[in-house]
Amino acid sequence: MGPRGFGGFATSALIAGAILWSFVTTDVELSRLVSAGPRIADFLGRMFPPDPTVMAEIRKGSAETLRIAILGSLGAVILSIPLGILASETMVSPALFRPVRTLLAFIRAIPLILVAMLMVGAVGLGPLPGIIAVAFHATGMLAKFYAEAIDGVSRAPIAALESAGAGPLVRLRHAIWPQMAPVVARDTIFRFELNLRESLILGIVGAGGIGFYIQTYVRSFQYDKAASVTIAVVVMVIAIEALNVALRRRFA
Repeated sequence: MGPRGFGGFATSALIAGAILWSFVTTDVELSRLVSAGPRIADFLGRMFPPDPTVMAEIRKGSAETLRIAILGSLGAVILSIPLGILASETMVSPALFRPVRTLLAFIRAIPLILVAMLMVGAVGLGPLPGIIAVAFHATGMLAKFYAEAIDGVSRAPIAALESAGAGPLVRLRHAIWPQMAPVVARDTIFRFELNLRESLILGIVGAGGIGFYIQTYVRSFQYDKAASVTIAVVVMVIAIEALNVALRRRFA
């Protein structure tokens, strides 16, 4: 068995071992799921029919969620442009891009809900902590995407400008950007979709958005109203998904 074959076998064995370990050591009793059937049915029964009287709250919460996603995404783009350049091995030296990549990995490692809770404690309730949390959390991924887009372009135009004495910004504008623009557009649109999905739950910790109403109605046992809000969330996600697909085709 060659090195590649042994590596593949070792990887498969490691994955199988992790699955087996998780299954054996996790306290999962299927009988509890079966016995919970009547309670789940009762919960779902209380959700129907949905209460249409909460449309005003749905419109308000949906608009706030959309604003959080838009402004959070805008903040992430603004932060990711310089950080993406600094994280690119094409643009800067290893002494600079390696610490920046480490910083971006650290940002990605912090859960969004934790950032939102910290921001709520710092600036109070409302959409502002949600916007800050989304912008901070999305920057870790978006700046990495931008750096990879820079590093993935063809080197020939860059070398031609470099031999002519062009500086880093000139090379970025005339040799790198025309090649990476479609990738940047695709990744930015994808991240906006993720931001919107994540914004839907920020209200649970008081960071604004439609999630606040879901939490309120569930905690007060108004399941029919919670069902209406849930349906609105599903419709919003489907609409954004359709828009995302259309934009990706446009920039493909």
